Amino acid sequence: MQIPQALDDNLVMTHDFIPEIEKGLLDLSAYISPKFLYDALGSHLFTAITLLPEYYPSHIEKNIFTQYETQISNAVGIGGTLIDLGAGNCQKAEFFFNSLKPSTYLAIDFSVDYLRDALRKLEGKYPDIRMQCLGMDFSKELMIPNYINTHKRTFFYPGSSIGNFLSSEALELLTQIKSQANDGGLLIGVDLMKEDSILIEAYDDPLKVTAAFNLNILRSINSQLGSNFRVDQFRHKVKINHIEKRVELYLEAIDDLTISWPENSRRFKKGELIHTENSHKYTIESIQQLLKKAGFETMQIWTDPKDYFAVIYAQ
Repeated sequence: MQIPQALDDNLVMTHDFIPEIEKGLLDLSAYISPKFLYDALGSHLFTAITLLPEYYPSHIEKNIFTQYETQISNAVGIGGTLIDLGAGNCQKAEFFFNSLKPSTYLAIDFSVDYLRDALRKLEGKYPDIRMQCLGMDFSKELMIPNYINTHKRTFFYPGSSIGNFLSSEALELLTQIKSQANDGGLLIGVDLMKEDSILIEAYDDPLKVTAAFNLNILRSINSQLGSNFRVDQFRHKVKINHIEKRVELYLEAIDDLTISWPENSRRFKKGELIHTENSHKYTIESIQQLLKKAGFETMQIWTDPKDYFAVIYAQ
């Protein structure tokens, strides 16, 4: 049960994550939800990842935004409320502030402290836009507060984050977005299928920033669970799952070890894996089918010349 608590002009959804974390760690094949990657440090590390030349999604998506800004803005329309899912440092949404001219900007992410810092920098630059932030785990349920204007809600979900969800989970989230967009729509970034070599470089970069991002989830879990994970006991591991059409991230135990937390523990053998993230890759046809199942009827699509990435506006 998520309990909203007033926070100045913002909102935080508090949640007891301990049962969910324990369930994953005690599973036969251990896993941790990728949302725990995005604590304050993890959010900064992911921002660094987006600057890496090997991480193509951020660069190509930005190029699409720049090349087709007028077309995208005409499709979305001016005014209303821009709702930024997984907002991070809010820079992607800021790109559209001048062209979309939203009256309200609602930034949503797992780490509300990181959002606050980002919004403080934006408020002075855009005094005509009402800035609000919301700390929410929308991987379970997306619930936009009633005080947020219901007219012309544009949901903004860039960066291919929809790929972190299984098909059934993605459908559920997109359905919830459709039901709360009212007369607005969804502007979404989607990573498309491509060769393994490009994917491996993107998710296991030479500077090991992605490895640090992945390993930091252990510190994030320690803060939630009171566990005794050490980042030097695991290594970053990437697999390409061709059957499921996705990149999979894991943490591999370097030696036999025992992780303990209040009232429980888990033994890991050398080489045993903790699954931390999926990144599904779509085709234009498969993402169109998914959006249609969620209730979206019309779509406008923009891609790069190599069809590595797609930006879609759906209503």
